Amino acid sequence: MTVIRVTKEFKFEMAHALTNYDGKCKYIHGHSYVLNITVAGQPNCQQNNPKLGMVIDFGDLKKIVNDNIIERFDHSLVLSKIAKLADNLKHEYQKVEIVDYQPTCENLVIHFTEILQPLLPQNIVLHHLRLNETATSYAEWFANDN
Repeated sequence: MTVIRVTKEFKFEMAHALTNYDGKCKYIHGHSYVLNITVAGQPNCQQNNPKLGMVIDFGDLKKIVNDNIIERFDHSLVLSKIAKLADNLKHEYQKVEIVDYQPTCENLVIHFTEILQPLLPQNIVLHHLRLNETATSYAEWFANDN
């Protein structure tokens, strides 16, 4: 049977700051992120199944990503746990995510991959993620590289 890749795009707004960075990104600032999730699998071939012909229902993929990434990170401030005042900010504002890593585009892609992989149906493989931080800058994760 043929393996097909399907992609769903998500958009969200998020702020971050890079602690101890030597450029402008050391300041709290925001981005309009675009996240593309590509999964691979074989289209369903069970004649009486309502998902006939689908690798995954786009609605099912949307729910997984929205529930576990978008709702958590959209309109949030993401800071490394080493950032001074991170805990104070979390106390003051509800949507502050304190993470164990420097919240670069690259590390966010790794984190999103770790969140998604165990949540996908057994017959679906996470093929790659692409996270645009700006219109011209992005990071990608590919399963075959890892």
